[in-house]
Amino acid sequence: MSLIYRLASRNLLHDRLRFVATVVGIVFSILLVTVQLGLYLGFGRIVTTMIDHASADLWIMPPGTKCFEDPSTLDERTRFQALSINGVAQAAPVVIGYAEWRIAAGGTFPVFIVGSDLREGGLLPWNLVEGSLEALAIPGAVAVDRSYFDRLGVEGIGANAEIRGQKVEVRAVTSGIRSFTTTPYVFTTLDRARAFTGTAANKATYFLVRVAPGADVESVRHRLKANLSDVDVLTAAEFRDRSRSFWLFGTGAGFALFAGALLGMIVGTVIVAQTLYSSTKDHINEFATLRAIGSSGIYIHKVIICQALISAVIGFCLAAGIGLLVVAATADTALPIVMTPTLTLVLLFLTLVMCVVSAVAAILQVMRIDPVMVFTR
Repeated sequence: MSLIYRLASRNLLHDRLRFVATVVGIVFSILLVTVQLGLYLGFGRIVTTMIDHASADLWIMPPGTKCFEDPSTLDERTRFQALSINGVAQAAPVVIGYAEWRIAAGGTFPVFIVGSDLREGGLLPWNLVEGSLEALAIPGAVAVDRSYFDRLGVEGIGANAEIRGQKVEVRAVTSGIRSFTTTPYVFTTLDRARAFTGTAANKATYFLVRVAPGADVESVRHRLKANLSDVDVLTAAEFRDRSRSFWLFGTGAGFALFAGALLGMIVGTVIVAQTLYSSTKDHINEFATLRAIGSSGIYIHKVIICQALISAVIGFCLAAGIGLLVVAATADTALPIVMTPTLTLVLLFLTLVMCVVSAVAAILQVMRIDPVMVFTR
């Protein structure tokens, strides 16, 4: 193996400029795949951020709800029917909807209202950096994320604005609760959310069910579905999958990201294949000599594949380093690029496969060599 590695590395480094071009091609190819798949993972996480942070075992929602941001409503009677089901400990109402945020200096901006009963929980703001949840009980109090201060025209606790003609005051500030649609989330109490979104007093968007201690979630779910009409009853995992499926594939965003990743793989494969083919063609006499002195086809295959693997490892290491910088740079953006250990291993595997597949053209070229040509030079 040491001799194979020596032959492979010398073939690659014989023309250093060509080798650098190969590595650069691999780096940009893998970087493109990293960004596309990282965006896919980041998008999949951010579209379910509200579901992930809700204190619910089951979600009761209007039938056909595609994602969390779908603001259809249910009647409060559904909640009381759910509470009468054996195993249901709590059914916290949540109201969501869009509204206009008006600042004193003039101008309005769309916001997404999320309202819950402070006593029952449900879906309350997290990652508080200023203020408290209790402060939301103050008349007109709302919670916003500090990343939206500039857009909302506020500077922190005590800032004033209007929603639907009603005065509001920022009494709690969060960090990192961002919307992938770039529309700021505004958390408030249940009644206030109804007033801001124009929702009737006996309506709610969701009922977040928590089962009693010791109760089986699936059993409670079946009882709810059997006793409630015109509703969907989903576990948090099912609602998460439904939301991701809608935003990633119902809107075509997921296919676009996968298409970009596929394009990156094709570009990288072509670049590496062209380089290995050219390198093999330049050293065709050396390979013919190896065949003439009795080297097996498998041995020559190993040399060419070793060239591909050397290029793959160097290119992947550089691409991974740049990818980590990109991940850090997008960490606080509306759509961060996510890098996980699993994704890193997948990218390494794709890089190795891409480079080995690229070696096929060079292998075919070598196998067509007639060893006799060595003696006719």
